[in-house]
Amino acid sequence: MNFAAAIVLDRVTKVYDEPVVSNVSLDVPEGNFVTLLGPSGSGKTTILQMIGGFVQPTAGRIFFGGADMTILPPNKRPCNTIFQDLGLFPHMTVAENVAYGLRVRGVDAATRRKRTSKMLGIVALEGLERRRMHQLSAGQRQRVALARALVLEPAVLLLDEPLTGLDERLRQQLRDEIGHLHRQLGATFLAVTHNHDEALSLSDRIAFLRRGRIEQMGTPRELFERPANAFVARSIGFDAILKPERVDPGATSWRALVAGRDINCEPPVRRESGEGYVLALRPERIRIARPDEGSDLGPVTVTSTAYKGRDIEVAARLVDGQSLKFLLSADRELVAPEPGSSIEIVWQPMKPLLVPEAAMVEPGRELRGTMTTRDGNDAPRLE
Repeated sequence: MNFAAAIVLDRVTKVYDEPVVSNVSLDVPEGNFVTLLGPSGSGKTTILQMIGGFVQPTAGRIFFGGADMTILPPNKRPCNTIFQDLGLFPHMTVAENVAYGLRVRGVDAATRRKRTSKMLGIVALEGLERRRMHQLSAGQRQRVALARALVLEPAVLLLDEPLTGLDERLRQQLRDEIGHLHRQLGATFLAVTHNHDEALSLSDRIAFLRRGRIEQMGTPRELFERPANAFVARSIGFDAILKPERVDPGATSWRALVAGRDINCEPPVRRESGEGYVLALRPERIRIARPDEGSDLGPVTVTSTAYKGRDIEVAARLVDGQSLKFLLSADRELVAPEPGSSIEIVWQPMKPLLVPEAAMVEPGRELRGTMTTRDGNDAPRLE
């Protein structure tokens, strides 16, 4: 690696009755915001707990700045953790909650007051020093938890579902504030979430997990534009998934036969022998062809439409029986196609992405970091 790693996981495994994390290796660059993204049960929180020292790995090692921390307890590690329940003390004021860790460490009263006041200013809680937790909104309590963790100036901050349970407007506000805090403080942030919008907007890098393994590691743009397989594609918003009758590999562009139409495709990020492929498209990048332009796919039969506010969702059936959904902008001048009507659709200049249909890495093989494929795109590295 060509960067300093704040955290390194070396083939970490955790087994309870069965494996919940399997042979995971991960490098978290110093000063980066890295997110563990994936559905419930994918092992995200268990990994975070092992990094924080709250759970011991069954196998593997954990390093902070090159030092082996695998068996050390939480209070011996250079990190702080904010869990979903926040863990704030209801009998203490805002200022007392924030200063608690400093007091435990024996920091003198004058320094505690100065650092607490500065941190409350950073998280925009000035004037609320004397309030208790029941007098605060959910968003304010989240800020208290952030301040209490950050006042100790940890090298690493671990966040477990930091925006869970908040309404959408508050989620967006706190998401922006967490991103600002990360840029302002320069610490290493490692977060857990199942919300891909949060991961995409906050992260420098994302590790996408499923069933205790890393499916793909990359930047938000890499995951958004070039998912490694069908599972990641569906999870990240590629809701238009089609099964081709045949796939013909090429040097820079692959072709696939779908419903009798020969389609030019982006090649897969990961190329594995013996795997089937599917075409993945983002539904917002599909539109109805104009009368004067050729179509990329069709004819397709509209089966239903649904008004979604900003968009109209169109469901259609291909001549081979496959279903496809896509989004049209809910423009006042746009007349949605009627169910039963036949339409042609286009997605140019974008091309569908071919992704492996199989969603799991083979047992015993490990994903670590990224490597560069021949076409310059980052792909998971199998070791």
